[in-house]
Amino acid sequence: MGKVWFVGAGPGAPDLMTVRGTRLLAEAGAILYTGSLVAKAALQWASPGCEIADSKSMDLEQVRGWLLERARRHATVVRLQTGDPTLYGVLAELARPLDAAGVPIGIVPGVSSAMAAAAAAGECLTLPEVTQTVIFTRLSERTSMPETESLISLASHGCTLCIFLSIDRIETVVARLEEAGWSPRAPVVVVHKATWPGEELVVRATLAEIARRCREAGVERQAMILVSPALGARDRVDGKTSKLYDAAFPRRFRPGGRPPAA
Repeated sequence: MGKVWFVGAGPGAPDLMTVRGTRLLAEAGAILYTGSLVAKAALQWASPGCEIADSKSMDLEQVRGWLLERARRHATVVRLQTGDPTLYGVLAELARPLDAAGVPIGIVPGVSSAMAAAAAAGECLTLPEVTQTVIFTRLSERTSMPETESLISLASHGCTLCIFLSIDRIETVVARLEEAGWSPRAPVVVVHKATWPGEELVVRATLAEIARRCREAGVERQAMILVSPALGARDRVDGKTSKLYDAAFPRRFRPGGRPPAA
């Protein structure tokens, strides 16, 4: 049996894939990628004789069967999927039959679209004494949510929210946030296809205006919704500063109590 690797392709730009991920693509005898979400440019490291298939028309059993069959024929098989394999994917479901068949698996992390969206927008997800917590979540639809993880419940904390897989129901997102106590004037950033060359789009608006702005821009899929009291931190002049480089804050390699440099 060969080894099946679950490799995160990252948010879109091929050069944001990890070095380990590109090395495994070059070594793979077979690659199964999610063509509806992963740019074909991510396959540029595949060897000329590699067997490559697109899983966008496959169901779960077909994907499982494909990986298991190729593991019997190749030393290295790669399942290449968008973002990070451990977040909003089906890693556990795909791994079970491989585990049962004695096929070893490996996981290579990828850059999440949440981090890529923040970078594309030039925003921070945390800010000293404003928010130090980031919640990754989504609206409930075909995949139900636990009662304790409703968007209203999570949004009531007032921290940073990275809302996945929900842009097609942006009006519902707005309604849930307002119900949780967010002001209609709260800033919201939506990033469509973060890091995708020539396709990235950043939409900024207040909570009251973001749904209309997204519809006008034609953003209906593959977008990250960022809601946070930290948004716009670069334009603030009265915000708290981090203690990381505070001259009076002692650290392992720097004693505290020194006056700031001139």
